[in-house]
Amino acid sequence: MILNHVNLAVSDVQKAREFLMKYFGLDPKGLPGNDKIAILRDEQGMVLTLTNFEGATEVKYPGSFHIGFIQESPAKVDEMNARLKADGYEVDPPSRQHGSWTFYFVAPGGFVIEVLG
Repeated sequence: MILNHVNLAVSDVQKAREFLMKYFGLDPKGLPGNDKIAILRDEQGMVLTLTNFEGATEVKYPGSFHIGFIQESPAKVDEMNARLKADGYEVDPPSRQHGSWTFYFVAPGGFVIEVLG
């Protein structure tokens, strides 16, 4: 069995799409997306869909829900943290958690991302 895709309900499909493309290199593979759905892929073929079919202005996930992006090294985690902070995002400094150098933050669209290395 192969996991085909993961869908995230988001409050703003286009903002979430642009953010994930800019900071995490996800690629729409020529699919423009719209205000209701966007489809993104990474270099390994993982598919992430972003949806807002009902026009929700906010989303609510359980407290521990998040998606994670593994970086090559702790130094890359620090670089991503500094880049996000410089661009005006609210991010706490990375720290040692569950065996990784990591930080969590709320991304545009209302879901939590973990960056770890």
